[in-house]
Amino acid sequence: MDFSMIKRLQMPKLDLRNIEWPRFDFSGSQWVKMTKLRIGDAVAKLPIVQGGMGVGISLSGLASAVANEGGIGVIAANSIGMLDPEYYAKNKDANSIILRKEIRKAQEKTAGLIGVNIMMAVDDCLDLIRVAIEEKIDMVFLGAGLPIKGIPVEDLRTAGVKVIPIVSSARAAGLIFRSWSKKYKDIPDAVVVEGPKAGGHLGFKAEQIDDPEFALERILPEVVAEIKTYEKKYHRTIPVIAAGGVFTGADIYKVFKLGASGVQMGTRFVATHECDADIRFKEAYIACREEDLEIIKSPVGLPGRAIRNSFLKDVAAGKKMGFKCAWRCLKSCDIKSARYCISLVLDNARQGILDKGFAFAGSNAYRVDKIVSVNELLQELIDQYQHATEKGASKLRDEYEKALEKLASLKEEYLIAMRKGLSPLKEEYERGIEKGAILFREEYSKTMDKINSLKAEYQNAVDKANLLKAELVELFEQYSLFDKLQIEGARQNP
Repeated sequence: MDFSMIKRLQMPKLDLRNIEWPRFDFSGSQWVKMTKLRIGDAVAKLPIVQGGMGVGISLSGLASAVANEGGIGVIAANSIGMLDPEYYAKNKDANSIILRKEIRKAQEKTAGLIGVNIMMAVDDCLDLIRVAIEEKIDMVFLGAGLPIKGIPVEDLRTAGVKVIPIVSSARAAGLIFRSWSKKYKDIPDAVVVEGPKAGGHLGFKAEQIDDPEFALERILPEVVAEIKTYEKKYHRTIPVIAAGGVFTGADIYKVFKLGASGVQMGTRFVATHECDADIRFKEAYIACREEDLEIIKSPVGLPGRAIRNSFLKDVAAGKKMGFKCAWRCLKSCDIKSARYCISLVLDNARQGILDKGFAFAGSNAYRVDKIVSVNELLQELIDQYQHATEKGASKLRDEYEKALEKLASLKEEYLIAMRKGLSPLKEEYERGIEKGAILFREEYSKTMDKINSLKAEYQNAVDKANLLKAELVELFEQYSLFDKLQIEGARQNP
């Protein structure tokens, strides 16, 4: 047996006595309410995007109200032309006409950030993108398909319009960014990752909707990791915006911890005074129960989440609603076998005619219990986020304190093992060599293994404590700086 290894066995260099382990006290700290959301040179004071909801649920009224509060308001372009009484005469031209009007109305009401949600699946998507460019909208959110072919990237850049695809997987995000990089020598400005708890049409197969493997909490970090590759390549920050099931400020805090820089919320904004839908549409949210939310198969061939009502019951029973097709807006829509026109029934719902339509809604719609203003809603989310942040800091501090306690315990255990375990065994082993005592050799080896294991565990504990320390230091400095800024602001504005 080579006993030189005993001499080489040393305590880890990181010793508790030589490390400064600060304690953290956040009492009295003025917590930052929420970080800003930066998409290129566009900066939203709140990292909240109001989801685009068609047909006509989110128009200039709701979008401008959200923008005025510091969020990003979004007009839904899908079948927006149905607001025009002459829709069936103007066909697809009506969409471009009404979209242009709504953008201008929103821009008159706010100096904040306004976006347009455009479905790539509709045949006039490029026409709608062209309107957004001409009206110099702040950003376009492109969903229901991959925005790859024929995107007027140069014109979008010239007009200062940000491009934000909506995806439901890291694979889709990677395909879009790779294609843009190769085809346009450019990449989108941000990306929305939407989980299966969203309302409306879903980018998942029916069997994936309740599968934990496809939950937002699983796919969000994957998208964040995918996008980081392109951030490094293009030396740009590409924020990932989480959507689908985000209901409270605590939910916002949770997805931020998973790597999101912002959130997109639709369901919460329906039950606001400023929402453009009829009051009866909003009341359907307030009245619905969890069991009223169901997954339907839309005529366009996609699953969707909606609030069950008499209309959907009739459809499920086989009843067909007669309708006139203004134009073939979706190639995937089988007009001959379709039991209803999705655009028509959604427009009916917008008007409160729910016996001839239905309301799309997110999985948390049953939690909506009253109609509030956009200002009240956002303030509630801010307060909840702040509370979740404070709880998170407290939890982090507790973990740090426990890590320090474990370090002390491991160090003591390690020293005892070194003092009482190895030396006596060494002497016993030397005595036992002449007797051929194999037992002592095995016991000695076990003790060596234990000491090495304790050494490794101690080192891991030190590393963990250092990570927690770094996170707490950053958090503490962040809010200390905020306190300082608050004081300086007060001095400058007495």
